[in-house]
Amino acid sequence: MGSLVQRVRHLLWVVRVLVRAGMLAPMRPDKYLRQWAVIRRQGTTPMTGIGLSAVRLPHGTALVDERGTLTWAELDARSDALATGLAELLDGAEGADPGHPGTIGILCRNHRGIVEALAASARAGADALLLNTGFSAPQLCDVLAREEARVIVYDAEFADLVEQARQQIDELVPLVAWTDDEPSEGTLESLIEANRGSRPSQPPTPGRIVLLTSGTTGTPKGARRSGGGGAGALAAMFDRIPWRAERTVVVAAPMFHAWGFGQLAIAATMACTVVMRRRFDPEQTLALVDEHAATGLAVVPVMLERIIDLPSETLSRYSLQSLRFCTASGSKMRPDAVTRFMDRFGDVVYNSYNATEAGLISTATPADLRAAPETAGRPVAGTRLRILDDDLHEVSTGEVGRIGVLSDSQFEGYTSGDSKDFHEDYMLSGDVGRLDDAGRLFVVGRDDEMIVSGGENVYPLEVEEALNEHPAVLEAAVVGVDDESYGQRLAAYVVLKPGEQATDDDLKQHVKSQLAGYKVPRDVTLLDELPRNDSGKVMKRELPT
Repeated sequence: MGSLVQRVRHLLWVVRVLVRAGMLAPMRPDKYLRQWAVIRRQGTTPMTGIGLSAVRLPHGTALVDERGTLTWAELDARSDALATGLAELLDGAEGADPGHPGTIGILCRNHRGIVEALAASARAGADALLLNTGFSAPQLCDVLAREEARVIVYDAEFADLVEQARQQIDELVPLVAWTDDEPSEGTLESLIEANRGSRPSQPPTPGRIVLLTSGTTGTPKGARRSGGGGAGALAAMFDRIPWRAERTVVVAAPMFHAWGFGQLAIAATMACTVVMRRRFDPEQTLALVDEHAATGLAVVPVMLERIIDLPSETLSRYSLQSLRFCTASGSKMRPDAVTRFMDRFGDVVYNSYNATEAGLISTATPADLRAAPETAGRPVAGTRLRILDDDLHEVSTGEVGRIGVLSDSQFEGYTSGDSKDFHEDYMLSGDVGRLDDAGRLFVVGRDDEMIVSGGENVYPLEVEEALNEHPAVLEAAVVGVDDESYGQRLAAYVVLKPGEQATDDDLKQHVKSQLAGYKVPRDVTLLDELPRNDSGKVMKRELPT
């Protein structure tokens, strides 16, 4: 009986939150029936929201990119036409399987093409493989071959990479999503035009999304997701971040990455206009928020940092008065950048900790960030955390350990057949962290980045944070390198602020004043910038040795 009461209370809470956010709104009875028909036809995928919004708000603006605007009805019709064309391509491919049409690789920046390709893949029953736009040719070939992609949708700027992949992968069908030339044969636009007005046959199962892990320390893995936690997961996010239906959001975060893709999927579900550009520019992003009176801005942390590092006279040109939330995730965020952004534009920053394999895990509200700018916040509703030692026992508050996550949003496993490690239903995220007395999470680093120097455990992130507090330091990365005497030692790579100076000894002494002696890096290298992937994460394997 108690369990039933809890389920009823949870359901009522979900409904209340979704109504407050405007996701559940009164409509004509015929619209409810048509939305139900959409779900019956398309299933519940992350991109089903496009069809639902086309019923709810057909003439509302769905997206704005460099080519102009599309309404929800237009985007829905174009996705149907593209799905019809893709289904025919896949059916005619060698080795076609009626039960599973195959996998479509998508190598695109933020524009209508990536949205249409995602929606069309799901409707055709194909898996959509989101590819990193920073891939080298060998990486692209390896991932396409491993995931058995049969079609690749790509921007013309990546033509050379795709051609190299086609030389190694037989029967890989190319489709250009974005080109500055007139649409021609072999483009998404030509396929849409050829099938305009058509709707694909209902596939045996809807297509899934294959998201790649960041691969900052190794080869990225494919993580397969279908639904993503349902209404409960959406309610957990809306309870923490003030999303509202039928508003406008600027999505600057790359949509090939789990975070940017998630913001797109949420916006589609909420009938929110999505404003996007192919390449991130910090000042242009501010201009887009003001021009479109956006209430939301989705970024990766390095984007927020680059925005607030603009000259003061540039920042003064933009008010961001319409902005209600700036939501960030994907990597650590400089505490000073968070504070400076909120000091100028208001308490609107929400910093989230999520994982490709687990969805949203925790979110720091502006109040959390004012109290502790480096925190990842508290677990969202429906998610529980445990901090575990090496023997998988819970540690005390304040102690560092492995982060275990229990939620309804966990992935279906890697496409390789592997999965994450679990302990009593808790997925081990691969990160280490601690909880403070207020229940806030602090992510200390990756568990595979921990080094043992002279018998002492050291997490590079805490050394990076100490270096970042030096007034001359813009950002830092710390790694472990082999050492004959100590087993491993710390090596730091530091970028100084423009016009600032600091010596190796200055930086070492600064760390020593804050941390134990064995945590002081033995080597300090000054760089002009840190190597990053397109989602903003530092690629430590590309640091000079």
